[in-house]
Amino acid sequence: MEQIVNTLNGWIWSPPLIWLCLGAGLYFSIRTRFLQVRGVGEMVRLMLSGQKSEAGVSPFQALAMSLSGRVGIGNIAGVATAIYFGGPGAVFWMWVVAFLGASTAYVESTLGQIYKEKDDDGQYRGGPAYFIEKAMGQRWYAWMFAIVTIVATGFLLPGVQANGIAAGMQNAWNIPPTATAAVIVVALGFIIFGGVKRIAAFAQVVVPFMALAYVLIALVIMFLNAGQLPAMFMLIINSAFGLEAAFGAVLGLAIEWGVKRGIYSNEAGQGTGPHAAAAAEVSHPAKQGYVQAFSVYVDTLLVCSATAFMILSTGMYNVLGPDGTMIAEALPGVPVGPGFAQNAVESVLPGWGAGFVALALLFFAFTTIMAYYYMAETNVAYINRKVHRPWMTFVLRIALLAAVTFGAVRSAEMAWTLGDIGVGMMAWLNIIAILILQRPAFVALRDYERQRKAGLDPTFDPDALGIRNAEFWRQRKLEEDASDAPRP
Repeated sequence: MEQIVNTLNGWIWSPPLIWLCLGAGLYFSIRTRFLQVRGVGEMVRLMLSGQKSEAGVSPFQALAMSLSGRVGIGNIAGVATAIYFGGPGAVFWMWVVAFLGASTAYVESTLGQIYKEKDDDGQYRGGPAYFIEKAMGQRWYAWMFAIVTIVATGFLLPGVQANGIAAGMQNAWNIPPTATAAVIVVALGFIIFGGVKRIAAFAQVVVPFMALAYVLIALVIMFLNAGQLPAMFMLIINSAFGLEAAFGAVLGLAIEWGVKRGIYSNEAGQGTGPHAAAAAEVSHPAKQGYVQAFSVYVDTLLVCSATAFMILSTGMYNVLGPDGTMIAEALPGVPVGPGFAQNAVESVLPGWGAGFVALALLFFAFTTIMAYYYMAETNVAYINRKVHRPWMTFVLRIALLAAVTFGAVRSAEMAWTLGDIGVGMMAWLNIIAILILQRPAFVALRDYERQRKAGLDPTFDPDALGIRNAEFWRQRKLEEDASDAPRP
């Protein structure tokens, strides 16, 4: 079984997917005129503005929900894995994926907003399955994405997060994985049975606080190791281009693992971000596109970089060569994963570093599992639009809790491989779709910029822009026009 899973993972994460992700990000960057650079100020402004409604969450809550999916085990154990298999240069390629992926996040999240709708409970729903059906007209493709996403976010990916939590707890306090699994399942069950509003309320408090605390600890470690920083940056850059003799053998692996772990962490192009983006209450779809683009920066350039800097500046990492021998081995006997970051913090702040990283893992991974549930539930809602099947949501909740339990106690290698398969399948389907359906996202961007330049708070009229099948926005525009009409 393990051989079959590894073979399937090799097919999915073949070079074409890696270059498709990078190529799409570069193309979208050019088409948006490098929105990820010129639009940073607008991203921050929009992130802090807006209000929630009965149907949708606030832009900041949607950002927190999205970040709860992006900021997870990949930001700690994933960075360590990239360094282990690809050397320090993999960190540079993670940065490249984040920079280019911000434009991809804008496109997919704006499409999610344009083609969102209200479900039977009056809540906003949207995502790739919705915009594939409405914009492309290919219902079979939409169903394929929905099913793949349910399997990936409901069964494959939660196990990776649970495994990371269990490993961190065992490393720090020798807590058995079974005990960790039991606590996670009880807490998670309470939240996911409460619905999207409870998920958003929890995420908006926990995610910013934990991310800020984690970055602050990284800054402390960097300050204490200030003399090592210039050499660390040169090591990353030289290794990324094969200029570092010790790591020249893993140049190709640096690109592969940097891209793979970058996408796993920041999720740009994977198709997960549009689900949270669609839940936001905004007056124009491009607003949430801007906000979601910024979330990629927070995930990779802040949190992932914090982990990389802690590990590399303290020298607490191993690198595996292509032939199976160790190119660098500072932590003999320590398996790749949370242990790299825990040992890095312990080397500078002995006595509590391992515990701090374990707590960071707990909150990061726990909120990510919540976000995965929301994404899976949204795609179940998509499948149930025509025929109401309430039992499917209940089965999803029970299955996800079972996957978390299983993931906490199984081997880390198998957990990561299954997670990579889930991410890869979603990325293939989503990136192809947004390359085909890109036009409305760029039309929305031009319309938003035109209105902002005129000093307006932008609103969206799909009919005036030639965007079809955006029924939610069309109906909203009709209602606004009717309310503004003079009364007899």
